[in-house]
Amino acid sequence: MQRTGVLMGLCLGAAAAAVMAQEAAKTHIALAPPELKWAAAPPAFPKGATMAVLAGDPGASGPFAVRARMPAGYKVAPHFHPTDENITVLSGVFALGMGDKFEEATMKALPVGGYASMPAGMHHFAMARTPVVIQIHGVGPFALTYVNPADDPRQQAPATK
Repeated sequence: MQRTGVLMGLCLGAAAAAVMAQEAAKTHIALAPPELKWAAAPPAFPKGATMAVLAGDPGASGPFAVRARMPAGYKVAPHFHPTDENITVLSGVFALGMGDKFEEATMKALPVGGYASMPAGMHHFAMARTPVVIQIHGVGPFALTYVNPADDPRQQAPATK
C-alpha cells in the first residue's frame, strides 16, 4: 500500500512538472507592426511574397501564426496542406478557389476582415486581387503540396543569366 502511494506521488509529481515546463515554455507575445520581421516566403511559395512569423514555428508540431504580404496578381497554384489552414484578410482583397485547376472565375473574393478555413487535404488555390496582407494560423507542421508537381516553385529550374 505504501509503495502504491509513493508510486502515485511520483507520477503526480512528474505530471505536475511536465505541466509546469509547458507553461514555462509559453511566453507572452505583443507585437506592433513595425516590430514584425519580414523575410522572403519559403521556397514552396512563388517568388514575390514575404512572411513574418508571429508565434510558434510553422515547420514544427504545435500552434503557429504567420502573416504574408503579396503583391497584386500574386497566385498560388492548386495545392493542399497536411493540416488545417485558417486565413484572415488584414488588408486588400484576397481570393480563394477550391479544386484541382486554377479557375479565377470560380474564386471567392475576401475583403478586409474576410476569413477562410480549409481542412487538411482540401485542394485550393489563391490570388491577391490587390496588394494584400493575410494572417495564417493553425497547428503545424505547416507544409504545402502542389496538386500538379510542375507548379511547385521548388521543382523549377533557377533562371540563368
